[in-house]
Amino acid sequence: MTDALLTIEDLHVSYRGHESTAHILDGVDITIGRGQSVGLVGESGSGKSTVAFALLGLLDGNAQVSTRRAAFDGREMRFGVDETRALRGTDIAMIFQDPMTALNPMFTIGTQLVDIQRRRFPRESRNRLWGRAQAMLVDVGVPDAAARMHRYPHEFSGGMRQRVVIAMALLVEPKLLIADEPTTALDATIEAQVVEVLDRLRQRTSASMLVISHSMGLIAELCDSVIVMYAGTVVEHGPVRVVFSRPRHPYTRALLACEIDPYAAFDPSQDLATIPGTVPDPARRPQGCIFASRCPARHDRCNERPPRRQTREGRTYSCWQEAA
Repeated sequence: MTDALLTIEDLHVSYRGHESTAHILDGVDITIGRGQSVGLVGESGSGKSTVAFALLGLLDGNAQVSTRRAAFDGREMRFGVDETRALRGTDIAMIFQDPMTALNPMFTIGTQLVDIQRRRFPRESRNRLWGRAQAMLVDVGVPDAAARMHRYPHEFSGGMRQRVVIAMALLVEPKLLIADEPTTALDATIEAQVVEVLDRLRQRTSASMLVISHSMGLIAELCDSVIVMYAGTVVEHGPVRVVFSRPRHPYTRALLACEIDPYAAFDPSQDLATIPGTVPDPARRPQGCIFASRCPARHDRCNERPPRRQTREGRTYSCWQEAA
C-alpha cells in the first residue's frame, strides 16, 4: 500500500523474567492506509492489546520492543518513551475497553473533555474547548449534552460512558483511532448503538481506525481488512469479506465456528463450538506452527515453521495447507 498512514514490519515484544523470557508478540506486520479501518481479532491472550499499547508507549517498563521497520505518517517511528508520548493524545487516540476506568470519577465529564484537548489546542480558551466538547457529545448521541457536561461518570449508564470516551478520543482529531474492545462491557442493544456511532463517525472523518476485538461480527461491521492473531503471531490477513467468507487458516475457521448463531441459540440440542486446548506459554513457544497443538488438521510437517502464503484476493496466511 503506497499511501499508508502506519507501517510496522516484524514487531516483537518480550518481557525478560528471572528464569526465562516471555515472547508476547512474534514478528507482527501491520499496515493501515489513510482512512482505512483495520480489525485485529483473536481470543484472549493473542496479543491484540499489546499491539495497541506498544503504539502508545503504554507497555510496562521492562518490555523489550523491536521492529525491522516502523513508520507513521511518512516519518520513521521509534518505540521509545519520548517518541510515543509525542503521538499519544494528538496523532493517535484510543478508546479503552472499560469506560469507567478510563474516566476520572473525581471530575465532571465537561472538565475531562476540556482537559483532553489541551495538548492538541494549547492556546484555545476554555470556553471554546467547552463548546467543542459539548458539540461532540451531541455528535456521538448523548442527549441533553449541555446539562450532562456538569455530571460525573457514575451518573452515566455504561453505553453513555462509552459514548463519552469515544467523544474524548475524537476531540483531539487523531490521524489514527484505536478502539480496544469498545463494546465488550455493553449489552446487545447498546453495543449496536455504539457500533452505529463509530461507523457514522468513521464515514464522516478521515481518521484511520484500528479496531481490536474478539468479536468477528464487530470486525465485519466496522473494518475493511482484518488481521487474525494467535499467541502473538499473525496467522491470516486480508480483506474482511475474503477472510470471513473463505478462511484459509484453521484458527480463523475455528474462531468463526465459535460465533453464536442467533437462530441456533434457542435449540437445546445445539452444542456451543469451542477450540480445545489452551494458548501456548509465551515463555515456551513451539518451534513449528504456533497453532499445531490445537489444530484438527495437524500433521507431521507442522513441527516446522509454516510458510507465509499469498492468494490472488490479497490475503496472506501462514499454514502448510495450500489455498484451494
